[in-house]
Amino acid sequence: MKRQDYTDANRQAWNETAPVHAKSQMEGLLKNLQNPAHLCLDEIEQGWLTKAGVQGKDVAQLCCNNGRELISIQRMGAKRCFGVDISKAFIDQAEQLNAVANADCNFLACDVYDVPAKYDAQFDLVYISIGAFGWLPDLTGFLAVCARLLRPGGQLLIYEMHPILDMIDDMPNLPPKLGYSYFMTEPMAEDDGLDYYEGQDYESSTSYWFHHKLADIIQGCLDLGFRLTDIAEYPHDISEVFAYLEKMEARLPLSYVLLARLGGE
Repeated sequence: MKRQDYTDANRQAWNETAPVHAKSQMEGLLKNLQNPAHLCLDEIEQGWLTKAGVQGKDVAQLCCNNGRELISIQRMGAKRCFGVDISKAFIDQAEQLNAVANADCNFLACDVYDVPAKYDAQFDLVYISIGAFGWLPDLTGFLAVCARLLRPGGQLLIYEMHPILDMIDDMPNLPPKLGYSYFMTEPMAEDDGLDYYEGQDYESSTSYWFHHKLADIIQGCLDLGFRLTDIAEYPHDISEVFAYLEKMEARLPLSYVLLARLGGE
């Protein structure tokens, strides 16, 4: 399959998922975001966003889903906030949340590889959050989009699921069963839905999940002229899927943060 074929399949699957997630999450989000002090960010995110310096900065989030994190970033003091997601249905939810939160984030339903050139060099920070990389068939192409959106000296902040989790099969059993190679290159196909909140199975179009090793993500940044400034790994789950692994005495890395700056010494 070509990249566009994977993109089209995943777009359809996410558009089908949007009403499922809305049923379980939207009411709570709409209520919570009416409170101007409410942030849809955990303490780790808030700490790293503060370190990256969001106050007064222009921020883009690729694969922004329903925009709740970007709205929260604006509440932390960011200036211009721009979110992109492949799913028009989730962008529609983002617009709803944006209105209720009295925010002025801008959202675009678009394949992240096709973000228009008018957005190039317009941002101080590009933020990548939970579960974005797995939907990206072309890692290098995606990181190149991140780089072109940034002004010289801009930063890339990634807070993601640890790629070691892609090895696990037969969830949620302990100890975990390793069913996939860390070095796999073929995407994993799923057709039982994408409801990571309630775990509801429903008839879904086939979606494709792509594994990217941590080394590939780091090297991809370096190859595009990013300078790695910080990296950290954490034993807590941010995916709504692997929290059961936090109970293990032999702790696994479940999430990580990467902060890099474009150019510079």
